[in-house]
Amino acid sequence: MLSIKTHKQKIDLESKNQIEFFDITDRVQKIVDDSGVREGNAVIFAPHTTMGVVINHNETMLLQDFMRVLYKFAPTDDRYSHDLFELRRASKSDGRSNGHSHCKSLLIGVSQFVPIEKGKLMLGPKQSIFAVELDGARERDVTVNVLGI
Repeated sequence: MLSIKTHKQKIDLESKNQIEFFDITDRVQKIVDDSGVREGNAVIFAPHTTMGVVINHNETMLLQDFMRVLYKFAPTDDRYSHDLFELRRASKSDGRSNGHSHCKSLLIGVSQFVPIEKGKLMLGPKQSIFAVELDGARERDVTVNVLGI
């Protein structure tokens, strides 16, 4: 009888810019390696409301295009109800006007699911896993949960 393995580990990150793409592919693969799972799945999850996780091509000019698109769809200078802190006195805030960051996270999502085959992430040859900071500079973490046999 096969036994299902689970392994959970965090990846710590520190952003320096408002929007920043961290290629975490190698770190996720190392977590898969450490898990001993040969066939299964990895879930990469950002437990933050102003951060996301995406899979795409790691090409410098393309990453600049992604940032431009994110700023276009949720511009920093738009009016966001979330930013009206004086109307939200009952809630705890860190004082950032970051409604735009929450909206960007909504657009890209906070997790990705990647199958594992023969101990390797089943990514295409040009695919990378990115943790995307949308409200930097901050200390962040991403959780990787590996499940399989």
